[in-house]
Amino acid sequence: MSDIETNSKRITKRLVREGWRTIGGGSHDIYKHPDQPGIRIVVPRHKELSPGVARSIAKLAGWKSEVRDG
Repeated sequence: MSDIETNSKRITKRLVREGWRTIGGGSHDIYKHPDQPGIRIVVPRHKELSPGVARSIAKLAGWKSEVRDG
């Protein structure tokens, strides 16, 4: 299993590619998916995210290969 992606630009590009849309933001971007109305993903506008934040985003987005139990 590969290490989790922590680059915020790559994470946001993947979210958009998978149908997530920006609904607002300031120092953070907020994404919502039309098929998952109850879920909002908040992505800080840092160049690199901490592994914990990246893992949380991956979990909310349903990226099973990115999420490790532990």
